[in-house]
Amino acid sequence: MSTPLNVVALSGGTSRPSRTLALTQAILEELGQHLHIKPHLIELGDIARPLGAALWRSELPDTVEQQLRQVERADLLVVATPVYRGSFPGHFKHLFDLIGQDALIDTPVLLAATGGSERHALVLDHQLRPLFSFLQALTLPIGVYASQAELAEYKVASDALGARIRLAAERAVPLFASHHALRRSA
Repeated sequence: MSTPLNVVALSGGTSRPSRTLALTQAILEELGQHLHIKPHLIELGDIARPLGAALWRSELPDTVEQQLRQVERADLLVVATPVYRGSFPGHFKHLFDLIGQDALIDTPVLLAATGGSERHALVLDHQLRPLFSFLQALTLPIGVYASQAELAEYKVASDALGARIRLAAERAVPLFASHHALRRSA
């Protein structure tokens, strides 16, 4: 059996419990149904204060630096953010400001977001895709947006949301054909 796919997931929410964390975990679980993965979850809320206090990467504490290195070494990056005032939060952006300029070139990124209503769904294409395009990452064609109504008690509560999560995971599989083949035969 080959080495598992290094999947790093960043949940960009800062509160607990968190709908964004629930969505991130659901995506990781679905990816695990299709691919042989080794997931690593980063919760922005756990590192937001020291991250926000650093103007330069050299000012980060070692624990936060290790998390940034995890992002940079991902075979597949899952990025989920809550929507605040029409965009992602500042700490989320600041984390990616500190990522190495060339560290995510050609890294596949599955985009996800949560918001109060369906009106914020375009955040995937109008906010997140441009950020990861600038970093020269490979954004996957299907992202996942979840409204507050689709996540009840911090769990996927909508068949439509479950279907979007499955579709996003299924569309990611061809990028990792060798891992997919191993998962099917295991």
